[in-house]
Amino acid sequence: MRNLLEQLTDEQLAEVKRQLDMYTQGVEDIIPTEELEWKIAKSVSENRPLRIKLGLDPSAPDVHLGHTVVLKKLKQFQDNGHLIQLIIGDFTGKIGDPTGKSTARTQLTDEEVKHNAKTYFEQFGKIIDMDRVELHYNSKWLSSLQFEDVLRLAGKITVARLMERDDFEERIALGKPISLHEFFYPVMQGYDSVVLESDIELGGTDQHFNILMGRHFQERFGKEKQVALLMPLLEGLDGVEKMSKSKKNYIGIDEEPKAMYGKTMSVPDHLMLKYFELVTDLTAAEVQTIKTNIETGKLHPRDAKMMLAKTIVTMYCGAVEAEKAEQDFVTVFQQGGTPEFVPAMKWGKREAPLLDALVELNLLKSKSEARRMIEHRGVRVNGEIVTDLQFRLNAVDEPLLQVGKRVFVRLAP
Repeated sequence: MRNLLEQLTDEQLAEVKRQLDMYTQGVEDIIPTEELEWKIAKSVSENRPLRIKLGLDPSAPDVHLGHTVVLKKLKQFQDNGHLIQLIIGDFTGKIGDPTGKSTARTQLTDEEVKHNAKTYFEQFGKIIDMDRVELHYNSKWLSSLQFEDVLRLAGKITVARLMERDDFEERIALGKPISLHEFFYPVMQGYDSVVLESDIELGGTDQHFNILMGRHFQERFGKEKQVALLMPLLEGLDGVEKMSKSKKNYIGIDEEPKAMYGKTMSVPDHLMLKYFELVTDLTAAEVQTIKTNIETGKLHPRDAKMMLAKTIVTMYCGAVEAEKAEQDFVTVFQQGGTPEFVPAMKWGKREAPLLDALVELNLLKSKSEARRMIEHRGVRVNGEIVTDLQFRLNAVDEPLLQVGKRVFVRLAP
């Protein structure tokens, strides 16, 4: 590995460093970093593009900002001339990725997979050049495997290794069942990398186990192992859970500009800089300037969030629509009204004290702060000011909760 770097010219070494710095920025983990550098060096030396894999199970039709964290990193590779291997898991999608699930997922039909995949393609085109993507459906090779082939593939992985998955361990500890077919999900995802001979696979940190399966099976089949490049997960509007449509805490990239702007204004303050870094086109230096200005008081957090909202809407809807969305937002709040689009937060409770809800939903930092806000008439439920510290919320009614002038949330049970 070191010998290859020593053979490169100064110009080639500079190019390797430039790409390595770009790909490592904002990444949570690289397994292993030295192999990533070697693969880039080999690509530069041989003038051969790397094969960059991203696997997707179209379990839901909408793309949200959480998905774009990986897609934006994919675009960096594409902009440097590397080959993007986009794998639609039309076969694995029928099983469903068990990652993070306490029960087996509902298996998708062929029609659902095709419909969701078509929507993905349309929305991905807002971020990457779909005309320069190598598109694959893994049913092409997985559906043709004979039972003997499946047994041979299963023989290359131990049950103990599969049981290292945290979600499987947790389900066994809780006495919850694991169906045999769920064990085959990471096996099939790993086999995708064998067939495509991928150099690098991208995914969120929750895909750590599945992506390492690619390295495992490539090695067992005598092929060069891929590098795992893991991106951080983006918390949703609740500030706690991973952004997800099922949790109703997401911002879709195909939403109406007003909805996109309004939802972004509901992003918790402590996540603002993470959103700037992971989902906008701002440079690291620009994000650092925003951070410094907030810390020194030059930039009010509210104005920073408006900048974030306008930047995101501009990226997906254009500058004109972003300007309209901002003006609508300002007008609504100057008149003391309620925004047209209010994000929903899943609470997980049917009924509880308002004080508890304000803290548990991360709308306020502590009960003492929540108590002060209520006493100072800063909390409304369904438009009515609440001053009773014993007031109880009923999430079944899906109440509209307002904290201060600009934070609006609709609770979901």
